[in-house]
Amino acid sequence: MKLFVSEGNPHCLKVLAALEVTGAPCDVQYVNHDETVVPFLSRPALPALLLPSGLHLFSPNAICQYLFEVKGQESSDLCSQWLEWEATDLQPALLQALHMAVLQGKASNLPKFLQGPLNYLDQGLSKRDTTYLTGEAVSLADVVLWAALYPVLSEPSLALGEGKSVKAWFGRVAATHGFQSAAQKVLQGKGLQGMKSYMQRQPSRQSSQCRDTQPCNSSPAECEEGERVVSEEEMQAAALTWSKGLNTCPVITDRQHPILPQEGKRNILLTSALPYVNNVPHLGNIIGCVLSADVFSRYGRLRGWNLLFVCGTDEYGTATENKAREEGLTPQQICDKYHAVHACIYEWFQIDFDFFGRTTTEKQTEIAQNIFWRLHKHGFLVEDTVEQLRCESCQRFLADRFVEGTCPHCSYPEARGDQCDKCGRLINAVELREPQCKVCRQTPVVRSSKHLFLDLPKLEPQLEQWLDRSTSTGDWTANAKQITRSWLRDGLKPRCITRDLKWGTPVPHPDFKEKVFYVWFDAPIGYLSITANYTDQWEKWWKNPSQVELYNFMAKDNVPFHSVVFPCSLLGAQDNYTLVSHLVATEYLNYEDTKFSKSRGVGVFGDMAKDTGIPSDVWRFYLLYVRPEGQDSAFSWADMATKNNSELLNNLGNFINRAGMFVTKFFEGCVPPMELQQEDKKLLALVSWELQQYIQLMDKVKIRDALKHILNISRHGNQYIQVNEPWKKIKGGDAERQRAGTVTGVSVNIACLLSGMLLPYMPTVSQTIRDQLNAPQSCHNAMFEGTGTFVCTLRAGHRIGTVSPLFQKLEVDQIEALKKRFGGQQMTAQSAASTPPAAVPAPAAPADEVAMVNAVDPEKAKQLTQAVTEQGEKVRALKAQKAEKAVVTAEVAKLLDLKKQLAAAEGKNTEPAPQKNKKK
Repeated sequence: MKLFVSEGNPHCLKVLAALEVTGAPCDVQYVNHDETVVPFLSRPALPALLLPSGLHLFSPNAICQYLFEVKGQESSDLCSQWLEWEATDLQPALLQALHMAVLQGKASNLPKFLQGPLNYLDQGLSKRDTTYLTGEAVSLADVVLWAALYPVLSEPSLALGEGKSVKAWFGRVAATHGFQSAAQKVLQGKGLQGMKSYMQRQPSRQSSQCRDTQPCNSSPAECEEGERVVSEEEMQAAALTWSKGLNTCPVITDRQHPILPQEGKRNILLTSALPYVNNVPHLGNIIGCVLSADVFSRYGRLRGWNLLFVCGTDEYGTATENKAREEGLTPQQICDKYHAVHACIYEWFQIDFDFFGRTTTEKQTEIAQNIFWRLHKHGFLVEDTVEQLRCESCQRFLADRFVEGTCPHCSYPEARGDQCDKCGRLINAVELREPQCKVCRQTPVVRSSKHLFLDLPKLEPQLEQWLDRSTSTGDWTANAKQITRSWLRDGLKPRCITRDLKWGTPVPHPDFKEKVFYVWFDAPIGYLSITANYTDQWEKWWKNPSQVELYNFMAKDNVPFHSVVFPCSLLGAQDNYTLVSHLVATEYLNYEDTKFSKSRGVGVFGDMAKDTGIPSDVWRFYLLYVRPEGQDSAFSWADMATKNNSELLNNLGNFINRAGMFVTKFFEGCVPPMELQQEDKKLLALVSWELQQYIQLMDKVKIRDALKHILNISRHGNQYIQVNEPWKKIKGGDAERQRAGTVTGVSVNIACLLSGMLLPYMPTVSQTIRDQLNAPQSCHNAMFEGTGTFVCTLRAGHRIGTVSPLFQKLEVDQIEALKKRFGGQQMTAQSAASTPPAAVPAPAAPADEVAMVNAVDPEKAKQLTQAVTEQGEKVRALKAQKAEKAVVTAEVAKLLDLKKQLAAAEGKNTEPAPQKNKKK
């Protein structure tokens, strides 16, 4: 089971308290209030419980009841009665009271709403001579009612005047193990104010009942979920802004290196977690750090922020030594080889680093050793003798990834000597059950070795003081805060920073000259050394906390080292280092219904994406569309095809292509004059609102959510075109022709706006749109005037360029082939499992024999593939232009003939398949 909760949500207090009482086995994941966990709900609903069956529960009381039943505790009739009362009488009163107290600051009005329900509860308690609501043990009813009332009854300043029985009962339940812990997790000790962000997202009773407060011709459901209602004031404001144009917008200038902090500007230092050099990154690695960071860096530059984006390969440690042994190379040769592989992959994915470096440099040694000596000088290092696994066969201590065994916490059989990939817990290698040396597979023995430790307990007060400030003022993701708190809650322990290895930054202390720094002390210092290799003025970024904001992007497994270990190293060094202001961590991206695995051939790795023939921008779009912002997500070939064909081709691409084609076909390539009517002003207001939401979300690094507003704008545009039918009006009188011109002009300006909004996500597509529209360079800056403005960037008379389709359809057979290709052993196993037992496959013919029989011609197939692509584009363009039916039919016939020739060249059967069950 997996329980999704959010901070500040009072309903989540119920389920966490129930979990504490029952002890039911369940993973807990903290997400944002607006996270869509239950896929079939149109609005976010938290808490939510994912059951083993794959179904969801999203009523707090139902989740609590389920948790009690899992532990064999059925609800009594009296318990059910209290639950009914809580849901129908207490909750409506509580919601009104909390809305008044938290959002309007009118806590004095609470008794007006709550006195009746509290009196009823007091009477019910006083009538029964029991410790709790239904008996002598805490029941489901106690959990639900206590948690519901906790936000108001735990505030002594509210003076609600609750009865003696209620007070006594509330105190007894509060003393139950785990209840206060649950409350702390949800409200963070902030009381009612801890719920503010949650309450702000909740519709007031008035606004959710729109049919009672404003004219509406829709059903209540449509009124609540449908198109946003735009006021007259918003329309007029949007029209006024639109008319201002581009006059005040500065032109984007090329970056001048080295980029250094500037007075009076927002200076952002942006890093993504340094990828291990020992392997090829898969899609989950790419979206977890470098792609997410790239989107935000491109957005920041559009915003006019002074931004430096650095990254590089993490090249020291056991992972590199292991890979060198596997490939028969030296560690340095492995680093050189895979650094080039990584750089090539990121270049294809259009990751626009200012500098992509590596950690095997003199600067890394110099800076890491300097921090080490400063920690030593200030007394933050301690020596200790530790028990370690040593392989007598290899004559070496087994650090980290040189040893594997069974996890002592979850029994996962392939846990590493530093961490379990299944449960995520950090491990001391000697704790592993049935350990094996990864090199020779012999069983190691326990031996003693002297090491140096970072004294985290001594640094904890400084760390907590800094964390309170950073997490409250910066944009830390919910999982980053939760993981960090869990480390602090358990109490920090000294952390070993040395290893018995050869490949690493040497420890400069004479007593430890045979050792190197542990990679998780050493690797984050790579951010500093990479910057130092970029510019000798690197300290202007890294020793300038008053002027610089530091953003770290990573997957959640890297959080503790960036929020605890690395900050402690810098705090202990006492050299005015810049510490992270915004820690942005994703959850995990899986592949279909399993994990990526290079060894099993499962999943798409960075060097393979290019070979699929799918453009880099489409890969970027889909990975960002399913970005695991608040919970794990999965890459799916079928879903990728659906999103490409529906969102990119039929929605975004269709709108932009139609807008441009209307200018070309109806107005000789020049944007026509526009006379705005009420309907146009409404559209401008809707687009402006979507743009403002996009900016607010991107500012908060809600990258996936912001993308949805881009697609919303093109949906508005498609609907606008469809309703106004400019292809018909252009054939009418002067008034109708003028209307067609206005619709076309507004649409092509929306297309221009979309090119700017898309730039962080799909840079090539963005540039293509701008080129096709011949848009001015400054058009992308226009949208950031104020809080987000939609202005007329392509005035009447502006001549556009040549318009052509932006996207291609992903066909079912193409996707099925790719799914099979990247399914690895799992796909093979599935195929075998689906084969009927009696169906024994015939022996495979030799490859050259198959080629001869089917007349495969690879060179011809390559030429025909290009011809099919070009003809397909021609057909789509003709359809978009509403060409004559006879012309389209003729071109479609050519396309079908080319496809048939291609199938023959590929050795496929070109005869139609026999029809099954056909009536004679």
